[in-house]
Amino acid sequence: MAAEPSLVIEPLGRQHDRTAFDCGIDALNRYIREHAGQDSAKKIAATFVLTGNRPSAISGYYSLSSTSINVGELPETAAKKLPRYPLMPATFIGRLAVDRNYRGKGCGELLLADALKRSLVSTRQIGSVAVVVDAIDDRAKGFYGHFQFVPLEGFSHRLFLPMKAIEVLFS
Repeated sequence: MAAEPSLVIEPLGRQHDRTAFDCGIDALNRYIREHAGQDSAKKIAATFVLTGNRPSAISGYYSLSSTSINVGELPETAAKKLPRYPLMPATFIGRLAVDRNYRGKGCGELLLADALKRSLVSTRQIGSVAVVVDAIDDRAKGFYGHFQFVPLEGFSHRLFLPMKAIEVLFS
């Protein structure tokens, strides 16, 4: 019987083999291969990778950065609970992808849970009212919708999950 893989989510580093990663979407493959390291070095985004038995092999990844939400883009039920500032701070999951070889094994859910937990923990030091994602396609929109993300007003694929809902998830 083969040993269960020891899954680890850690910051992207030089030891990780980015060239073998293939999620089937060129833009996401190109990001991890060519831009994630530079974005991290320039403090534009922090990228975290999921690895298993081979610590250099990337099974999946996500990136986090800060963004803001125009309060007018929030549903009225969410906006009325916030101060009357025009913009609210938020955490942005810029990319989330799973290698083709690891699809259907819960890696996407694991990566999303880790991103949400990191986002929640960071609110102890940096304000953020929600996590925002730009779903790359309808399949990704459905994935996020399954986890209670809802569209911002006027956007079909820009979704958010209030930090209060994330607190409930981890309480």
